Amino acid sequence: MVTIQTTYVGNKKCELRHPEGAVLRTDAPKDIGGEASAFSPTDLVAAALASCILTTIGMYAERSGFKIDGATASVEKHMTTPPAQRRIARLPVVVTLPRTVPVEMRERVERVGHSCPVHASLLAEVEAPIEYRYA
Repeated sequence: MVTIQTTYVGNKKCELRHPEGAVLRTDAPKDIGGEASAFSPTDLVAAALASCILTTIGMYAERSGFKIDGATASVEKHMTTPPAQRRIARLPVVVTLPRTVPVEMRERVERVGHSCPVHASLLAEVEAPIEYRYA
């Protein structure tokens, strides 16, 4: 269990403290009155998805004897449009892995990415397709 302490500091901003000392700040997006001076809470969900996919694949790669150093993931955050309740609607991710990932491992690597804890935690209504590229 990890407890993240969150403090509202005013003007639509929060400060988040991890028990190990890391600090993050959030700000609301401009379209709802924030300054967008930091990641919004929903931006953090999108970022968490991309980093979780890469971390999970990286852990599998280490156990399997190859590296994915330099791999990238790009995620687009699409929010619902009014009059629907404001929420994340879609989080398409493009993962670019090194060509050095063994061809015979790629199908398994992609399954591992799809099984990351953040992807598994998203509501079924949130579309989160993952496209894999090797470059």
